[in-house]
Amino acid sequence: MPASLTTTFTNRILQGAAASLLVLALAGCSTTKDRMTTGSVPKLTKPVEEMDATELRSATDRLGQAYEKNPRDPVTGVNYANLLRMNGRDTQALAVMQQVAIANPGDRNVLAAYGKAQAAAGQFQQALDTIGRAQTPDRPDWKLISAQGAILDQMGRASNARQRYRDALDIQPNEPSILSNLGMSYVLTGDLRTAETYLRSAASQPTADSRVRQNLALVVGLQGRFPEAEQIARRELSPQQADANVAYLRGMLSQQNSWQKLAAKDKTPQAGDSNTN
Repeated sequence: MPASLTTTFTNRILQGAAASLLVLALAGCSTTKDRMTTGSVPKLTKPVEEMDATELRSATDRLGQAYEKNPRDPVTGVNYANLLRMNGRDTQALAVMQQVAIANPGDRNVLAAYGKAQAAAGQFQQALDTIGRAQTPDRPDWKLISAQGAILDQMGRASNARQRYRDALDIQPNEPSILSNLGMSYVLTGDLRTAETYLRSAASQPTADSRVRQNLALVVGLQGRFPEAEQIARRELSPQQADANVAYLRGMLSQQNSWQKLAAKDKTPQAGDSNTN
């Protein structure tokens, strides 16, 4: 299946839904798709989110060549590291961003991307510190605040994470990526009904992308409503991508222990975590 879709689902439940928060929250700090317009960087033929594994590897090779020619260039380095991560090469992505950060110590986008790479490599506290240095108190960036929430969720600090998401929503109301991360935060603690509320709100926003809807499909499926989940998963995707997504989702949900445990938790009220927007 397309590598981006594998990331969308694999990192959700079976390996911890916190990983999915990082994918979406930190993507906003310096997205590959948004920054792939600089003349010094090889142009892509389609959005990264729509690439299959072969296309991602090809794009990564081309960016790698550009990076070798100019390892100090911040745009090339950030985009190359993003693609490396999407190919599962987190250690290499971190090494690239370390060098780019040394060469560009005051670049806010570089610091954000460096924090992203640290978090993907499991260096959560370092990632929080790095992203904190990228933030400016007089002009707080909601993307960085949401990114901090994603990292805190990975550290098991759900209450702190959700407060950061709400802080980000104060700055950027109804932003679908924040709402999606907030919803996935509730998945981590097994509160699937609250998670669905946030994810439906996220998916209803005009600027929501397919990743948000795939998160919603996952949470609906985890509650045993697979026909509805399949319908959501097929929206706005090519037939091939949709079939791959649905097949992967079906296979994951067939592993009863993975989602029934969450469903059981969902029946238990989550103290202090029942508020929704």
